[in-house]
Amino acid sequence: METPKIFESEYRFCLLLWDSEPINSTKLAALCKEQLGWSKATTYTVIRRLAERGVVKNENTIVTTLISKEEAQKSRLEEMVEETFEGSMPAFIAAFSKTKKLTRQEVDQLKALIDSFEEE
Repeated sequence: METPKIFESEYRFCLLLWDSEPINSTKLAALCKEQLGWSKATTYTVIRRLAERGVVKNENTIVTTLISKEEAQKSRLEEMVEETFEGSMPAFIAAFSKTKKLTRQEVDQLKALIDSFEEE
């Protein structure tokens, strides 16, 4: 099953939800007001839209996620690589490594990851 699209503001909402779930929708609205500056109406609209797309569940005023943080991150990354780097992971890594100095440990982790794909 493909992970539903989650837009930037929705992702920020999901970050709050992953840290707090399961949570009452009234408490979630208060948290969104405090952390995101959203009105109660905005929060309820986002809950409804994400529920329609299968990202969250709102049952008896208790809101929980239906997808993991890792699934959402993977989906967002795949979309960004496809749109920005024409689907080229090497182009993405090259651009990323030019903007952020990789530590020796990070380079070793990337090499180990690449090696694990070659062994399959």
